[in-house]
Amino acid sequence: MTDGKVVKAFSVGALETNCYLIYSRKSKEGFLIDPGAFDKRVREAISEGRIKIKNIINTHGHIDHTSGNKKFGYPILIHARDNELLRNPSKNLAFFIGLFSESPPAERLLSDGDTIAAQDLSIKVLHTPGHTPGGISLVSGDMVFTGDTLFREGIGRSDFPYSSEKELFNSVKKLMKLDDSTKVFPGHGPATTIGHERKNNPFLKAGDYQSPALGR
Repeated sequence: MTDGKVVKAFSVGALETNCYLIYSRKSKEGFLIDPGAFDKRVREAISEGRIKIKNIINTHGHIDHTSGNKKFGYPILIHARDNELLRNPSKNLAFFIGLFSESPPAERLLSDGDTIAAQDLSIKVLHTPGHTPGGISLVSGDMVFTGDTLFREGIGRSDFPYSSEKELFNSVKKLMKLDDSTKVFPGHGPATTIGHERKNNPFLKAGDYQSPALGR
């Protein structure tokens, strides 16, 4: 919990995607970020906590981050440049992964700098493309949810269709402008901080961004 906000993380689906529940401790309003699969633990946490979910927010349109959209049933937010990936299995890696689940259409298409608000809770959208054209990171106070752009001591893959290595590196640079104390909640793997990544991420070296041999 930080600044009156509660964050609960769940590893869901075959690719162990991090699905996050973020809400205000006071109002109980919040959001579900990247439901990569329908998971009863998430549903139970929402029900038991009497949490009022306003929206699902997808950090990007790959199937391992959107597969639970339909079953959870909340209105969906996604960046405009990933809107096509949301419902197209030939573009969202469904064929590549072998995971098929049709998402409902988005209720709202996001842009860089947009604010997503619930009572006592505000999230700023940072457009961080590269892994996908419409990848976003979500900043709320001293936290950022980075999807598949930045991981603990790693960065996202840029060898998929519609990925861009140049855009990915520029997005990582954008994230490095956040305070060192900012907590990073990535799309896969453990949490970290901006300061830890600035010092320890092997793909970052003296401000130069090295092409990854491997990514996620």
